[in-house]
Amino acid sequence: MDEISPLLGNPAREGPDPLSPNLRPRHQELIPTPCGPIKSWSELSCLLKLYFCFTIASLLALLGLTLSSIYKQRMDKDVSGEDNFTVSLIQLVGILFCIYYIVRGVLQENRQELVKFVLSVLVVMVRSVVNFSVLDFKDKQELLVRFVCIMCLGVVHILCATLLIRRPNMMAFRVGGALESLQEQYYLLNLCFSMVTFDLQAQLCLCILITTSDSAMSTPNSIILGVGVVWACLTSAVGAVAVLKESRVLVWVFMVQNLPQAAFFVYLMYTVAMKWFQDSTYTLEAAAVTGALISLLIKVVLFWSLVRLVNSFGQGLRERMFAPTK
Repeated sequence: MDEISPLLGNPAREGPDPLSPNLRPRHQELIPTPCGPIKSWSELSCLLKLYFCFTIASLLALLGLTLSSIYKQRMDKDVSGEDNFTVSLIQLVGILFCIYYIVRGVLQENRQELVKFVLSVLVVMVRSVVNFSVLDFKDKQELLVRFVCIMCLGVVHILCATLLIRRPNMMAFRVGGALESLQEQYYLLNLCFSMVTFDLQAQLCLCILITTSDSAMSTPNSIILGVGVVWACLTSAVGAVAVLKESRVLVWVFMVQNLPQAAFFVYLMYTVAMKWFQDSTYTLEAAAVTGALISLLIKVVLFWSLVRLVNSFGQGLRERMFAPTK
């Protein structure tokens, strides 16, 4: 048999056969970023690419319209113009955050970001309906096309984003592997990171409400608001780094940083209560109280998820998330 075996050839020395379709990797390599791994652009379906480009283009167009409205309203000195200016500034902040939400929601299959995107679009639509309903007939004719475009685009965005939210999510499995503990930790990490950015958006909008609602604001209050904006940005940065780097020390620092913000909310409630009956309208005051309560609710959800996340630090998820592509 030994003399015959050379005649049969040695197939073991030949190059490996190409993988069959069933054995090829289903997904491409994830791209590591400072905010976590994302999918490559080529991995997205054609319909998803089309919707993503359409969403970014529509948000940029709405951003331009909002900037134009802010400029025109800034030139108007009456009370109603000031109210519209305040709402337009809040809408501007919401659009900027919407761009962030849709980018991270699509490329990371992040449902929390998509939910926040839907909520932000709903706020823009509600603001447009309220603003359009209080206009006179002449102004309604001028803004009719813009109002219809905003409502139609808003409905399209809400329906498409809802479909994306209901899609199966494979990112937790791709990042954490088959271990359920790592998958749960990945969900909690995304929830905490999303609540940090959502809390920043709420606080910025709250500062805009307070600043623009009081034209005769005293110097100490102006200083408090200026420091509050910087403090909110610094706190959000510390919270994001603490979550992504799994640093228990930064988590404690982040929690301590939220104590002055809670004191600021109490001070805000006191200020609003003192001037509640001094004005003939209470729209901005009610909005400020609502914004403060929403921000407090966000902080409660954030702390609850953060406490659960800290208990799962050190299981290897950070290494998986920021591992370089091979």
